[in-house]
Amino acid sequence: MALLTEDIISVEQARTLDGLLLQRVRRTPEGLAYRSFDAQAHSWRDTYWHEVGRDVARWRAALAAEGLAPGDRVAVHLRNSKEWVFFDQAALACGLVVVPLYTDDRPDNIAWIMENSAIRLLLVQDAGNWRRLAPALAGQEHLERVLILQSGPRDAPETVLQDPRVRYVNDWLPQQAGALQPRESADPHALASIVYTSGTTGRPKGVMLSHYNMLSIAHSALTMIDVFQEDLFLSFLPLSHTLERTAGYYLPIMAGSGVAYARSILQLGEDLQHIRPTVLIAVPRIFERVFGRIQGQLDRQAGFRRALFGLTTQVGWHRFQRQQGRARWHPALLAWPLLSRLVAGKVTARLGGRLRLAVSGGAALSLPVARTFIGLGVPILQGYGLTETSPVISVNVPEDNDPGSVGIPLKGVEVRIGDDDELLVKTPGMMQGYWNNHVATGEVIDPDGWLHTGDQARIEHGHIYITGRIKDILVMSNGEKIPPMDMELAISLLPAVDQALVIGEGESWLAAILVLNPDAWRALAEQYRLDADDNASLSDAALHAHLLKGVRGTLKDFPGYAKIRRLILTVEPWTVDNGLLTPTLKVKRARVLEKFAAQIRALYTSGPDGRG
Repeated sequence: MALLTEDIISVEQARTLDGLLLQRVRRTPEGLAYRSFDAQAHSWRDTYWHEVGRDVARWRAALAAEGLAPGDRVAVHLRNSKEWVFFDQAALACGLVVVPLYTDDRPDNIAWIMENSAIRLLLVQDAGNWRRLAPALAGQEHLERVLILQSGPRDAPETVLQDPRVRYVNDWLPQQAGALQPRESADPHALASIVYTSGTTGRPKGVMLSHYNMLSIAHSALTMIDVFQEDLFLSFLPLSHTLERTAGYYLPIMAGSGVAYARSILQLGEDLQHIRPTVLIAVPRIFERVFGRIQGQLDRQAGFRRALFGLTTQVGWHRFQRQQGRARWHPALLAWPLLSRLVAGKVTARLGGRLRLAVSGGAALSLPVARTFIGLGVPILQGYGLTETSPVISVNVPEDNDPGSVGIPLKGVEVRIGDDDELLVKTPGMMQGYWNNHVATGEVIDPDGWLHTGDQARIEHGHIYITGRIKDILVMSNGEKIPPMDMELAISLLPAVDQALVIGEGESWLAAILVLNPDAWRALAEQYRLDADDNASLSDAALHAHLLKGVRGTLKDFPGYAKIRRLILTVEPWTVDNGLLTPTLKVKRARVLEKFAAQIRALYTSGPDGRG
């Protein structure tokens, strides 16, 4: 086996995020930086660090000609790509503040963010994106330049270019701009980015992060988890998500690793097998979807195959526990080579066959999902953090991995438990505050400098265990406090359920709103002789009894309070477009409750048995 090469750039050597790139270009100019799919050539193209330096210099020269002043805000509305990096690095090198935007966010929300941060320049993917955004951005006096990265085959440039602010990037960039140069008097603590949190209530808040904030967290992560120049990341979590930006963009530059950009979520399976990544950063929903597909396939398999799969995950989990020093040797482990070849190896091959690190963050990963994948040999490390902390607070490490926890704090990060079991944090990644919102900043960071996460937790043997969310706690009429998050995670793992929300605030019993999987719903409708296209079918008593049995089964190991008495069913998914999900795919509880208010009233009026 070849010796893996470690070449970590320190925070002091980089000083700033653009200084980090300059260091990388100088150290390993011939190293692989990015791999992208060229749609015209129908092939993957590699970009090396010296080419990145050359292109960033071109973007930097073009931005410098725009007359922007240090501290001005510029926004990027692109899919993950090397051009996202070029723009970000060029803007940072000009002393500008980058505001990342989610490509699937609603135009009205994007307009609010751009107005709030006084965006002067906007980079969008293509003319179609600009046409979708333009009406919402009408009247924004700060916006002086709009750059369009691509022109599609059906675009009519003359119609887009009627707005004098709009230019295509190819026409805007100079042909060459010389070598990438360091900037003078770069301040590591200067504002680098404003990242708007996709809050589940109210307007998003702009989290102000400095160069040092994100550099320090990337470097701290690298002191705990080995990443090498030979590693290849597969990037598909949006770069507007701070986890992907810090851990999937700045961290690979710091380590000298390459990054391949997935074409789309729909093509992720193909890309995994073609790219064969060694490192993957994802949110739990990705693993949950794969888990759901596996469960659905198993339901259609013969009993022997289901038993073989169960034995594989059981033996694989014991093998993992023994590697962690938490279990003794058992004769069943002798079967692992065969089980690996028959079952586990086929799953890991679907992920490319080379994966040595899979980091899950952004939300809680269900323990059954983690146990299944780890039992199959997929090395999942769950982590935890907030946008306000750049974002990583803690992560499991390969030699001390407890999937029921969110890991141990990064080096330099302090944690403690405050009132109401709330997790409090001090970290070098601590935000500078919320943009133009001193009141909100004061509500989160107390006078002693502790950031209040809003998450309830306990700390045992150095590991952090998230137990609930203070604001999401349901207080029932008897005063009992119910944390619904874990229940919702468990219910959403049922093959028939895509999304779930547990309700019962102020009531004496719990219910749940379930979004059914479209394919599963049609199968259930056929099974119970219902019309799948008639919403009235969703009220069928036999259907409800069937689903309640599944819900109660999946919650059987939960405490006694976790008893769902009744259901509200829907087949309309909660999405960003209909305002029921944030761009980071968190459910907006208040909006969902508002949407189903009439059904919830009727449900609780008729009682837990439906008889009133």
